[in-house]
Amino acid sequence: MAQRRIGLWFIGACGGVASTTALGLAALARGLTNTTGLVTALPQFAGRDLDEPASFVLGGHDIRQANFLSAARELHQRSNVFDTNTLNQCANELETWSANIRPGVVYKPNAAITALADRPDVRAASTPREAITAVQADLREFQASNSLDQVVVVNAASTEPPFEITDDQRTLERLLPALERSAPAALPTSSIYAFAALDAGFPYVNMTPSRGATLPALEELAKRRAVPHAGQDLKTGETLLKSVLAPLFARRNLKVLSWVGHNILGNRDGQVLHDPENKASKVKSKDALLAELLGYKPQSLVSIEYVESLDDWKTAWDHIHFEGFLGTKMTLQFTWQGCDSLLAAPLVIDLVRLVARAQRRGEAGPMPQLACFFKSPVGVTEHDFGKQFGLLETYLA
Repeated sequence: MAQRRIGLWFIGACGGVASTTALGLAALARGLTNTTGLVTALPQFAGRDLDEPASFVLGGHDIRQANFLSAARELHQRSNVFDTNTLNQCANELETWSANIRPGVVYKPNAAITALADRPDVRAASTPREAITAVQADLREFQASNSLDQVVVVNAASTEPPFEITDDQRTLERLLPALERSAPAALPTSSIYAFAALDAGFPYVNMTPSRGATLPALEELAKRRAVPHAGQDLKTGETLLKSVLAPLFARRNLKVLSWVGHNILGNRDGQVLHDPENKASKVKSKDALLAELLGYKPQSLVSIEYVESLDDWKTAWDHIHFEGFLGTKMTLQFTWQGCDSLLAAPLVIDLVRLVARAQRRGEAGPMPQLACFFKSPVGVTEHDFGKQFGLLETYLA
Protein backbone atom coordinates (compact mmCIF):
# COMPACT_ATOMS: atom_id res chain seq x y z
CA MET A 1 0.00 0.00 0.00
CA ALA A 2 1.40 3.40 -1.03
CA GLN A 3 2.13 5.87 1.75
CA ARG A 4 -0.37 8.71 2.04
CA ARG A 5 0.85 12.22 1.30
CA ILE A 6 -0.39 14.77 3.83
CA GLY A 7 -0.07 18.51 3.27
CA LEU A 8 0.61 20.69 6.31
CA TRP A 9 -0.13 24.32 5.49
CA PHE A 10 0.96 26.95 8.00
CA ILE A 11 -0.51 30.40 8.42
CA GLY A 12 2.64 32.06 9.73
CA ALA A 13 4.99 29.70 7.87
CA CYS A 14 8.13 31.68 8.69
CA GLY A 15 7.63 31.81 12.44
CA GLY A 16 9.41 29.83 15.11
CA VAL A 17 6.67 27.22 15.58
CA ALA A 18 6.31 26.45 11.87
CA SER A 19 10.05 26.28 11.17
CA THR A 20 10.66 24.12 14.25
CA THR A 21 7.85 21.78 13.19
CA ALA A 22 9.39 21.55 9.72
CA LEU A 23 12.79 20.71 11.16
CA GLY A 24 11.24 18.22 13.57
CA LEU A 25 9.37 16.34 10.85
CA ALA A 26 12.47 16.20 8.67
CA ALA A 27 14.63 15.01 11.57
CA LEU A 28 12.09 12.35 12.60
CA ALA A 29 11.81 11.08 9.02
CA ARG A 30 15.60 10.81 8.80
CA GLY A 31 15.89 9.11 12.21
CA LEU A 32 17.99 11.98 13.58
CA THR A 33 15.89 12.52 16.70
CA ASN A 34 13.59 10.54 18.98
CA THR A 35 9.90 11.10 19.70
CA THR A 36 10.27 12.84 23.08
CA GLY A 37 7.54 15.50 23.35
CA LEU A 38 5.15 13.77 20.93
CA VAL A 39 1.94 12.78 22.72
CA THR A 40 1.00 10.52 19.80
CA ALA A 41 4.17 8.50 20.40
CA LEU A 42 2.75 7.20 23.71
CA PRO A 43 1.81 3.47 23.79
CA GLN A 44 -1.96 4.07 23.76
CA PHE A 45 -1.69 5.68 20.31
CA ALA A 46 -0.04 2.68 18.68
CA GLY A 47 -1.93 1.15 15.76
CA ARG A 48 -4.25 4.16 15.34
CA ASP A 49 -3.59 4.88 11.64
CA LEU A 50 -1.57 8.03 12.33
CA ASP A 51 0.57 9.41 9.52
CA GLU A 52 4.32 8.94 9.75
CA PRO A 53 6.68 11.96 9.59
CA ALA A 54 7.82 11.03 6.08
CA SER A 55 4.21 11.40 4.86
CA PHE A 56 4.18 15.18 5.27
CA VAL A 57 4.72 17.94 2.72
CA LEU A 58 4.83 21.50 4.08
CA GLY A 59 3.84 24.90 2.75
CA GLY A 60 2.16 28.04 3.99
CA HIS A 61 1.45 31.75 3.95
CA ASP A 62 3.49 34.51 5.53
CA ILE A 63 3.85 38.27 5.40
CA ARG A 64 7.60 38.10 6.11
CA GLN A 65 10.42 37.59 3.64
CA ALA A 66 11.81 34.29 4.94
CA ASN A 67 11.37 30.52 4.60
CA PHE A 68 11.51 27.36 6.70
CA LEU A 69 15.29 27.05 6.51
CA SER A 70 16.18 30.71 7.06
CA ALA A 71 13.68 30.94 9.95
CA ALA A 72 15.12 27.83 11.62
CA ARG A 73 18.65 29.15 11.24
CA GLU A 74 17.63 32.53 12.64
CA LEU A 75 15.93 30.88 15.61
CA HIS A 76 19.04 28.80 16.29
CA GLN A 77 21.27 31.87 16.05
CA ARG A 78 19.08 33.85 18.47
CA SER A 79 18.21 31.13 20.96
CA ASN A 80 20.72 28.29 20.46
CA VAL A 81 18.05 25.61 20.45
CA PHE A 82 18.95 23.15 17.68
CA ASP A 83 21.70 20.66 17.04
CA THR A 84 23.71 22.17 14.17
CA ASN A 85 24.32 18.78 12.56
CA THR A 86 20.57 18.05 12.52
CA LEU A 87 19.85 21.45 11.00
CA ASN A 88 22.45 20.94 8.27
CA GLN A 89 21.31 17.39 7.43
CA CYS A 90 17.68 18.51 7.09
CA ALA A 91 18.42 21.64 5.03
CA ASN A 92 17.38 20.04 1.73
CA GLU A 93 13.89 19.15 2.98
CA LEU A 94 13.38 22.63 4.44
CA GLU A 95 14.51 24.25 1.19
CA THR A 96 12.21 22.02 -0.86
CA TRP A 97 9.19 22.80 1.33
CA SER A 98 10.05 26.50 1.29
CA ALA A 99 9.17 26.57 -2.42
CA ASN A 100 5.55 26.08 -1.30
CA ILE A 101 5.42 29.29 0.79
CA ARG A 102 3.17 32.00 -0.64
CA PRO A 103 2.76 35.69 0.27
CA GLY A 104 0.10 36.25 2.89
CA VAL A 105 -3.34 37.67 2.15
CA VAL A 106 -4.48 40.48 4.43
CA TYR A 107 -7.81 42.22 4.95
CA LYS A 108 -8.01 45.16 7.38
CA PRO A 109 -4.87 43.87 9.12
CA ASN A 110 -3.88 44.60 12.71
CA ALA A 111 -1.16 47.24 12.98
CA ALA A 112 1.00 45.32 15.47
CA ILE A 113 1.10 42.30 13.17
CA THR A 114 1.62 44.14 9.88
CA ALA A 115 4.54 46.00 11.47
CA LEU A 116 6.40 42.69 11.02
CA ALA A 117 5.63 42.49 7.29
CA ASP A 118 8.54 42.92 4.89
CA ARG A 119 7.34 40.99 1.84
CA PRO A 120 6.67 43.35 -1.08
CA ASP A 121 4.17 40.91 -2.60
CA VAL A 122 1.77 40.63 0.36
CA ARG A 123 -1.74 40.73 -1.09
CA ALA A 124 -4.29 43.18 0.32
CA ALA A 125 -7.93 42.21 -0.23
CA SER A 126 -10.79 44.71 -0.40
CA THR A 127 -13.41 42.27 0.91
CA PRO A 128 -13.36 39.05 2.97
CA ARG A 129 -14.57 37.12 -0.07
CA GLU A 130 -11.63 38.35 -2.16
CA ALA A 131 -9.22 37.23 0.57
CA ILE A 132 -10.91 33.82 0.91
CA THR A 133 -10.75 33.23 -2.85
CA ALA A 134 -7.02 34.04 -2.94
CA VAL A 135 -6.25 31.75 0.03
CA GLN A 136 -8.26 28.88 -1.44
CA ALA A 137 -6.45 29.20 -4.77
CA ASP A 138 -3.11 28.76 -2.96
CA LEU A 139 -4.38 25.78 -0.95
CA ARG A 140 -5.75 23.98 -4.00
CA GLU A 141 -2.60 24.63 -5.99
CA PHE A 142 -0.53 23.22 -3.09
CA GLN A 143 -2.64 20.07 -3.02
CA ALA A 144 -2.61 19.55 -6.77
CA SER A 145 1.06 20.29 -7.42
CA ASN A 146 2.21 17.97 -4.63
CA SER A 147 -0.34 15.17 -5.29
CA LEU A 148 -1.60 15.34 -1.71
CA ASP A 149 -4.27 13.03 -0.30
CA GLN A 150 -5.18 15.51 2.45
CA VAL A 151 -4.32 19.04 3.52
CA VAL A 152 -4.48 20.32 7.12
CA VAL A 153 -4.32 24.09 7.73
CA VAL A 154 -2.67 25.25 10.96
CA ASN A 155 -2.88 28.80 12.29
CA ALA A 156 0.49 29.60 13.86
CA ALA A 157 0.32 33.33 13.15
CA SER A 158 0.58 36.13 15.69
CA THR A 159 -2.27 36.75 18.12
CA GLU A 160 -5.01 39.13 16.97
CA PRO A 161 -6.97 41.53 19.18
CA PRO A 162 -10.34 40.23 20.47
CA PHE A 163 -13.13 40.09 17.88
CA GLU A 164 -16.68 40.51 19.15
CA ILE A 165 -19.44 38.50 17.47
CA THR A 166 -22.21 40.43 15.69
CA ASP A 167 -25.32 39.15 13.94
CA ASP A 168 -23.22 38.61 10.78
CA GLN A 169 -21.31 35.73 12.38
CA ARG A 170 -24.22 33.97 14.10
CA THR A 171 -25.36 31.95 11.09
CA LEU A 172 -23.85 30.99 7.75
CA GLU A 173 -26.88 32.48 6.01
CA ARG A 174 -26.10 35.90 7.53
CA LEU A 175 -22.34 35.62 7.00
CA LEU A 176 -22.27 34.83 3.29
CA PRO A 177 -23.60 38.20 2.03
CA ALA A 178 -21.45 40.04 4.61
CA LEU A 179 -18.33 38.53 2.99
CA GLU A 180 -18.95 40.67 -0.08
CA ARG A 181 -18.84 43.97 1.86
CA SER A 182 -15.66 45.91 2.51
CA ALA A 183 -16.89 47.30 5.83
CA PRO A 184 -17.59 46.66 8.60
CA ALA A 185 -15.21 43.71 8.89
CA ALA A 186 -17.29 40.52 8.78
CA LEU A 187 -14.34 38.35 9.83
CA PRO A 188 -10.89 38.84 11.40
CA THR A 189 -7.92 37.53 9.42
CA SER A 190 -7.70 34.26 11.37
CA SER A 191 -11.35 33.52 10.57
CA ILE A 192 -10.86 34.38 6.90
CA TYR A 193 -8.20 31.68 6.71
CA ALA A 194 -10.40 29.32 8.73
CA PHE A 195 -13.34 29.91 6.37
CA ALA A 196 -11.11 29.35 3.34
CA ALA A 197 -9.83 26.04 4.73
CA LEU A 198 -13.14 24.64 5.95
CA ASP A 199 -15.05 25.71 2.84
CA ALA A 200 -12.45 23.94 0.67
CA GLY A 201 -12.77 20.77 2.76
CA PHE A 202 -9.49 21.06 4.67
CA PRO A 203 -9.31 20.54 8.47
CA TYR A 204 -8.24 23.62 10.45
CA VAL A 205 -6.25 23.76 13.71
CA ASN A 206 -5.94 27.04 15.62
CA MET A 207 -2.84 27.22 17.81
CA THR A 208 -3.56 30.84 18.83
CA PRO A 209 -6.12 32.75 20.96
CA SER A 210 -7.43 34.43 17.78
CA ARG A 211 -11.03 33.71 16.76
CA GLY A 212 -10.26 31.30 13.93
CA ALA A 213 -13.14 28.84 13.53
CA THR A 214 -14.79 29.68 16.87
CA LEU A 215 -17.68 31.61 15.33
CA PRO A 216 -21.15 30.02 15.08
CA ALA A 217 -21.29 30.54 11.31
CA LEU A 218 -17.93 28.82 10.81
CA GLU A 219 -18.88 25.94 13.07
CA GLU A 220 -21.97 25.54 10.88
CA LEU A 221 -19.77 25.63 7.79
CA ALA A 222 -17.47 22.92 9.20
CA LYS A 223 -20.41 20.58 9.76
CA ARG A 224 -21.90 21.35 6.36
CA ARG A 225 -18.60 20.57 4.62
CA ALA A 226 -18.00 17.56 6.94
CA VAL A 227 -14.61 18.88 8.10
CA PRO A 228 -13.12 18.57 11.63
CA HIS A 229 -11.43 21.50 13.36
CA ALA A 230 -9.57 21.99 16.65
CA GLY A 231 -8.36 24.82 18.89
CA GLN A 232 -7.87 27.20 20.51
CA ASP A 233 -4.62 28.60 21.94
CA LEU A 234 -2.01 25.89 22.44
CA LYS A 235 -1.31 25.02 26.10
CA THR A 236 2.45 24.60 26.62
CA GLY A 237 3.61 26.40 29.76
CA GLU A 238 2.08 28.31 32.65
CA THR A 239 -1.54 27.48 31.77
CA LEU A 240 -0.65 23.80 31.39
CA LEU A 241 0.63 23.83 34.97
CA LYS A 242 -2.49 25.70 36.14
CA SER A 243 -4.67 22.98 34.61
CA VAL A 244 -2.74 20.39 36.64
CA LEU A 245 -2.23 22.28 39.92
CA ALA A 246 -5.65 23.93 40.37
CA PRO A 247 -7.45 20.55 40.58
CA LEU A 248 -4.95 19.54 43.28
CA PHE A 249 -6.09 22.45 45.47
CA ALA A 250 -9.76 21.67 44.77
CA ARG A 251 -9.42 17.96 45.59
CA ARG A 252 -7.47 18.63 48.80
CA ASN A 253 -10.04 21.28 49.80
CA LEU A 254 -7.39 23.98 50.09
CA LYS A 255 -8.80 27.42 49.37
CA VAL A 256 -6.86 29.46 46.81
CA LEU A 257 -6.93 33.09 47.91
CA SER A 258 -4.94 34.57 45.03
CA TRP A 259 -3.02 33.36 42.00
CA VAL A 260 -0.60 35.73 40.29
CA GLY A 261 1.27 34.77 37.12
CA HIS A 262 3.98 36.90 35.51
CA ASN A 263 5.17 35.91 32.02
CA ILE A 264 8.12 37.25 30.06
CA LEU A 265 9.14 36.28 26.54
CA GLY A 266 11.16 37.79 23.75
CA ASN A 267 10.22 36.31 20.36
CA ARG A 268 7.94 37.86 17.72
CA ASP A 269 4.94 36.57 19.62
CA GLY A 270 6.10 38.62 22.58
CA GLN A 271 6.66 41.61 20.32
CA VAL A 272 3.08 41.44 19.03
CA LEU A 273 1.69 40.85 22.54
CA HIS A 274 3.45 44.04 23.63
CA ASP A 275 0.51 45.80 21.96
CA PRO A 276 -2.32 46.09 24.54
CA GLU A 277 -5.05 45.12 22.06
CA ASN A 278 -3.32 41.91 21.02
CA LYS A 279 -2.32 41.14 24.60
CA ALA A 280 -5.96 41.23 25.70
CA SER A 281 -6.75 38.03 23.74
CA LYS A 282 -3.88 36.11 25.34
CA VAL A 283 -4.50 37.27 28.90
CA LYS A 284 -8.16 36.29 28.65
CA SER A 285 -7.34 32.72 27.59
CA LYS A 286 -4.64 32.33 30.27
CA ASP A 287 -6.84 33.57 33.13
CA ALA A 288 -10.19 32.00 32.26
CA LEU A 289 -9.77 28.47 33.64
CA LEU A 290 -9.22 29.05 37.38
CA ALA A 291 -12.86 29.65 38.31
CA GLU A 292 -14.00 26.53 36.43
CA LEU A 293 -11.34 24.35 38.03
CA LEU A 294 -11.73 25.64 41.59
CA GLY A 295 -15.48 26.21 41.65
CA TYR A 296 -14.96 29.85 42.67
CA LYS A 297 -12.88 32.75 41.41
CA PRO A 298 -9.92 33.80 43.55
CA GLN A 299 -8.18 37.11 43.07
CA SER A 300 -6.00 36.58 40.03
CA LEU A 301 -3.61 38.48 37.83
CA VAL A 302 -1.88 37.48 34.60
CA SER A 303 0.78 39.71 33.09
CA ILE A 304 2.72 39.23 29.85
CA GLU A 305 5.76 41.37 29.14
CA TYR A 306 8.05 41.53 26.14
CA VAL A 307 11.74 41.16 27.04
CA GLU A 308 13.66 41.21 23.80
CA SER A 309 16.86 39.57 25.07
CA LEU A 310 15.04 36.32 25.96
CA ASP A 311 14.34 35.51 22.29
CA ASP A 312 12.39 32.22 22.10
CA TRP A 313 12.87 31.36 25.79
CA LYS A 314 9.81 32.17 27.87
CA THR A 315 9.65 32.31 31.66
CA ALA A 316 6.61 32.20 33.91
CA TRP A 317 6.71 32.87 37.63
CA ASP A 318 3.53 32.07 39.60
CA HIS A 319 2.67 32.90 43.22
CA ILE A 320 -0.25 30.96 44.73
CA HIS A 321 -1.52 32.09 48.13
CA PHE A 322 -3.85 29.55 49.74
CA GLU A 323 -5.57 28.78 53.02
CA GLY A 324 -5.17 25.49 54.84
CA PHE A 325 -6.48 23.90 58.04
CA LEU A 326 -7.27 26.22 60.96
CA GLY A 327 -7.09 29.22 58.63
CA THR A 328 -3.33 28.95 58.13
CA LYS A 329 -2.16 30.81 55.03
CA MET A 330 0.51 29.16 52.91
CA THR A 331 2.26 29.73 49.59
CA LEU A 332 3.28 27.75 46.53
CA GLN A 333 5.57 29.32 43.96
CA PHE A 334 6.91 27.87 40.72
CA THR A 335 9.07 29.02 37.85
CA TRP A 336 8.65 27.54 34.38
CA GLN A 337 11.20 28.22 31.68
CA GLY A 338 11.04 26.67 28.26
CA CYS A 339 11.72 27.28 24.60
CA ASP A 340 8.42 28.40 23.11
CA SER A 341 8.81 26.82 19.67
CA LEU A 342 10.25 23.54 20.98
CA LEU A 343 7.32 23.12 23.37
CA ALA A 344 4.77 23.81 20.63
CA ALA A 345 6.18 21.98 17.59
CA PRO A 346 5.63 18.36 18.72
CA LEU A 347 2.06 19.24 19.65
CA VAL A 348 1.51 20.63 16.15
CA ILE A 349 2.58 17.24 14.77
CA ASP A 350 0.24 15.47 17.22
CA LEU A 351 -2.73 17.62 16.29
CA VAL A 352 -2.21 17.36 12.54
CA ARG A 353 -1.95 13.57 12.79
CA LEU A 354 -5.13 13.40 14.87
CA VAL A 355 -7.31 15.73 12.78
CA ALA A 356 -6.16 14.09 9.53
CA ARG A 357 -7.17 10.73 11.00
CA ALA A 358 -10.50 12.22 12.14
CA GLN A 359 -11.28 13.43 8.62
CA ARG A 360 -10.55 9.99 7.19
CA ARG A 361 -12.97 8.56 9.75
CA GLY A 362 -15.73 10.93 8.59
CA GLU A 363 -15.72 13.15 11.68
CA ALA A 364 -16.86 16.77 11.35
CA GLY A 365 -17.09 19.92 13.46
CA PRO A 366 -15.18 20.75 16.66
CA MET A 367 -13.02 18.11 18.32
CA PRO A 368 -13.48 18.45 22.11
CA GLN A 369 -11.44 15.22 22.50
CA LEU A 370 -8.33 17.34 21.86
CA ALA A 371 -9.01 19.68 24.80
CA CYS A 372 -5.80 18.68 26.61
CA PHE A 373 -3.77 20.54 23.97
CA PHE A 374 -5.51 23.92 24.38
CA LYS A 375 -6.13 26.75 26.84
CA SER A 376 -9.61 27.48 25.45
CA PRO A 377 -10.68 24.17 23.90
CA VAL A 378 -13.56 24.26 21.42
CA GLY A 379 -16.64 22.19 22.12
CA VAL A 380 -16.00 21.58 25.84
CA THR A 381 -15.73 23.58 29.08
CA GLU A 382 -13.51 21.06 30.90
CA HIS A 383 -10.10 22.51 31.88
CA ASP A 384 -8.76 19.84 34.25
CA PHE A 385 -5.78 18.40 32.37
CA GLY A 386 -6.26 14.91 33.80
CA LYS A 387 -9.91 14.82 32.75
CA GLN A 388 -9.06 16.35 29.38
CA PHE A 389 -6.51 13.64 28.71
CA GLY A 390 -9.15 11.11 29.75
CA LEU A 391 -11.40 12.48 26.97
CA LEU A 392 -8.63 11.79 24.46
CA GLU A 393 -8.03 8.26 25.75
CA THR A 394 -11.78 7.49 25.67
CA TYR A 395 -11.93 8.81 22.10
CA LEU A 396 -9.07 6.53 21.06
CA ALA A 397 -10.72 3.52 22.72
